[in-house]
Amino acid sequence: MTSTAAAPTDVALFPITTHYYQYDQQGVVFNMWYLAFIEDARNAYFARCGYALDRLVAEGHDIQVVSIDLNWTAAVRYGDEVWVQVSTERVGTTSITLSYEVIGGNRTCARGSSTYVVVDGAITGKAPVPDAMREALTSPVRPRG
Repeated sequence: MTSTAAAPTDVALFPITTHYYQYDQQGVVFNMWYLAFIEDARNAYFARCGYALDRLVAEGHDIQVVSIDLNWTAAVRYGDEVWVQVSTERVGTTSITLSYEVIGGNRTCARGSSTYVVVDGAITGKAPVPDAMREALTSPVRPRG
């Protein structure tokens, strides 16, 4: 199986806009919203790497979540600035794994990873990770600008 790990410097940080409705009565982000945060950051990360999801779809592929692991260490509180740090953990034959760190205020609030399998456009089965996607996710992240 082909696998490529990203270099530790291949990390990108993305701002997340939070909304009042995402907070519960305790004044903290309700846990399900962390999944939305990492999905928004994933999409921005793909675009920053030069291989946006719309390109993947235009080339006849898509991705599906097969695994998500999130571990909370602190709460994102109402009024905190929220950022998600994203990096490529692994690119396999038909799947990719990304790592995340959710930062609220000035503290790490959650860490996790998600694994996606590449599927053909008709979503009838797995497909190999496209070469251009593999290259984009294993090359140094392009700086903002």
